[in-house]
Formats: sequence, structure tokens, C-alpha cells
Amino acid sequence: MAILLLLAGATVFPAAEAAHLHFYMHDVLTGSTPTAVQILNGPRGNFGDTIVIDDRLTETASPSSSAVGRAKGQYVWASRGNPELLVTMEVVLESGPYAGSSVTVVGRDDIGSPTRELSVVGGTGQFRMASGYVLWKTVSLDHPNAVLELDVYVNP
Repeated sequence: MAILLLLAGATVFPAAEAAHLHFYMHDVLTGSTPTAVQILNGPRGNFGDTIVIDDRLTETASPSSSAVGRAKGQYVWASRGNPELLVTMEVVLESGPYAGSSVTVVGRDDIGSPTRELSVVGGTGQFRMASGYVLWKTVSLDHPNAVLELDVYVNP
């Protein structure tokens, strides 16, 4: 009975609406200003290679498009067979309605698949304690540079 009385007096907050963020990530490993740098060579082929990233996020696939933020983190070649990466990154938003907030993304990137799904496991600011998922596709691959399209679905 005490639990029912306690619940009856609880304040109910309306559920926040899910956000859909869409942008392009520019992963640049070459040139004078790379945004992805390999810091560790794996012992056998690519397996274990570790790359840290500070990639630009833009509104369109064009490198000259307006910036919306940065993707900061790392990816590790985590398969001895298929080309698969373990991605851990923070999507830091620098403009728009979510400026100052971030989304934490973790997951397996099977780069041979046309669309990959990664997990949103948290965030900061307006996305504190967020959950959700990211659909990520390779738009262009000028090896070793790439442009990825990210659709981020966040439940704040």
C-alpha cells in the first residue's frame, strides 16, 4: 500500500521526443592536415591497427559544406578475417539546436556491408544518458580517405 501511495504522489515527466540527426563524416588519413592518424600497427596485417580520429561532420557530402561538429575517438581493426572495425567515438555537435551536446557511439563496423548499425550508448548536454542507434554508410572511398553518411537516432 505504501508503494502505491508513493507512486501516486510521483511527478510524471513527459517523454522527450527522439531526435534524428543527419550529417557526413570526413575521414582523412592523408595530406598535410589528416583528421585520422594511425597510432598502432597490428602484428598481423591490419588486425589490431588503431586509428584515432578528429573528423569533421558536415551538412552535405561535400568537404566544403558547413561544419556541424566533430567525430572524436578511435577505431580498431578488430577482425582477422572480414574488414571489421570496433568504433568508439563522441559525436560533438558545434552548431544548430544541439550545439554543445554530444552523443557517444560504440559498435562494430563491418565495412563490407552497405549499411552498418552502431549503438548510441550515452551523451552529454541535451543528450545526457541517451540511447539509440546510428545507421552509417560509405558515400565515397578514395582510399585511404572516406566520406561516411550518418543517420543518428537518439532517445534523450
